[in-house]
Amino acid sequence: MIIVVTGAAGPAGKAAVRRLTASGHTVIGVDRTGADGTLAVDLLDHEAVRKLAADVQAEHGRIDGLIHLVGGWRGSKTFAETKLEDAALLHDLLVRTLQHVTLAFEPLLKASGRGRFAIVSAKAAERPTQGNAAYGAAKAAAEAWTLAFADALEGTPATANILVVKALVHEGMRAASPDKTFPGFTDVDDLAAAIEGLWDTDANGTRMDLTT
Repeated sequence: MIIVVTGAAGPAGKAAVRRLTASGHTVIGVDRTGADGTLAVDLLDHEAVRKLAADVQAEHGRIDGLIHLVGGWRGSKTFAETKLEDAALLHDLLVRTLQHVTLAFEPLLKASGRGRFAIVSAKAAERPTQGNAAYGAAKAAAEAWTLAFADALEGTPATANILVVKALVHEGMRAASPDKTFPGFTDVDDLAAAIEGLWDTDANGTRMDLTT
């Protein structure tokens, strides 16, 4: 399969690329930084994202999956201390990049024999705390956009789903805090396994809870 992973230079992206590549898939890693051999694409530039989709189609003729793992977090101690510039930043990272990739890749996913799209969301979208107002609002908006995208894919072999976590953990975090247990966190390798499992289900427009 031909699978695009955005945010591929982050811990979750690296785990997804590693898992999918080990399974024999052709993975196109995309990251703003261009680190670790990824394609350097600014996902806030709609034309650059449209060019990415065109380039993937020209080189591979199709796409079988698009996994959007661009993330970010900003928070505050209290609701009143929330910074609107943080809300704007999170909207760009979590919503605007999502809008650009889904709009650009929709035709390719619809044309795929079994196209899969997914984002990672957080429990904070369901019940945000006061200090997570900006983050929870951005995640909720990203979920709404993804569910609308899922509706657009109805009647095609493609699906769009939401993978829900409390938070993610990776080996670097464990090494930095060896006494911390990270209760309820989802390991990035478990997330990668859930991503690969998307091709084993026809579910569309669902919130798949990985916290249980």
